[in-house]
Amino acid sequence: MKQRTKFCIGDKSYGARHALVIAELGTGHGADRAKAVELVDAAAEAGADCVKFQMVYADEILHPNTGEAPLPGGRVPLYDRFKQLEMPVDFFAEMKETVEKKGLLFLCTPFGARSARDVRALNPAVLKIASPELNYTALLREIASYNLPVFLSSGVSKLSDIEEALTALSNAPVCLLHCVTSYPAPPREYNLRVLRSLSAVFGVPTGVSDHSMDAALVPSVAAAVGAAAVEKHFCLSRKDPGLDDPIALDPKDFSAMVKAIRETEAAASSRGTHAALEEIKRERGEDIVEAILGDGVKRLAFSEEANYTRTNRSIHALCDIREGELIAREMIACLRSEKVLRPGLPPSWEEKIIGRRARAFIPAGEGVRFEDV
Repeated sequence: MKQRTKFCIGDKSYGARHALVIAELGTGHGADRAKAVELVDAAAEAGADCVKFQMVYADEILHPNTGEAPLPGGRVPLYDRFKQLEMPVDFFAEMKETVEKKGLLFLCTPFGARSARDVRALNPAVLKIASPELNYTALLREIASYNLPVFLSSGVSKLSDIEEALTALSNAPVCLLHCVTSYPAPPREYNLRVLRSLSAVFGVPTGVSDHSMDAALVPSVAAAVGAAAVEKHFCLSRKDPGLDDPIALDPKDFSAMVKAIRETEAAASSRGTHAALEEIKRERGEDIVEAILGDGVKRLAFSEEANYTRTNRSIHALCDIREGELIAREMIACLRSEKVLRPGLPPSWEEKIIGRRARAFIPAGEGVRFEDV
């Protein structure tokens, strides 16, 4: 397969030696429009090329029985928190206008068909699919129909999962973002040589979505090996109450990251990748840089293995389904299991189980397994 190293968005392209730097604001605005604008202003000042939001509708992501989950800021009742973060579409239209007035790229992550269509209505130049939705077949096909460029995060995934996702997105130009879905993620588990491996195998440009605590270490190594994009969570302060604020970068640290990325890209352009990496090794230590580079073989990182099948999507019962009852479309949804609920069948099975009878009682919220139908 022909390797592609450039990712085009409109009339601009990004690739090795010039990565798109994404400030992930997510839901860090806390449903406060003034704070959202403040975050955009700060991200622009810190050197971001792109500002990313998340369009959250809780029912597209979780069942109310999901329970609490340990997040960077402590244990949180997930469904209730996501409900609190729901915002009307006009909020995102306002944010898009604010971002574009700064000369930056607006990016937003949908989590289901409703939010995907709402984001599409904003006429974005590019879309983002988060790691937990990489296996959400119906969402991938919906987004593929838009013929827009797509960033696809690949945390908590195996090679076969990525292959299936890219097949579903075959109509869309994709930049694959390597990611370790752990908060915070250990730098030594990043295995950044996998960027070139994935690009060679799938013929797509690659980048990194970094959840490690160090501002510049993983991003600068990623820049050295040719990342087309670098994404990092952004906050005004790590003491803020946002879901991801404890592992995000404040404006000072984000600015330092951008500087490190651009310096590394310049070094790699003038003296080559090896020289750029040697410079990072002299500054940060050979042992840690070699550990971050890894062996380039795609595998689940140790810190995210336990999340496989739990943070990504599976089929869940929306209501109690009685033994012998015919399973109708409105009785099930593809949701994240998280820590409390049991995972169900992969989303690709959704159409296959509609119209089947339940072999056993399936409690509301629980995953629908093969033996249940």
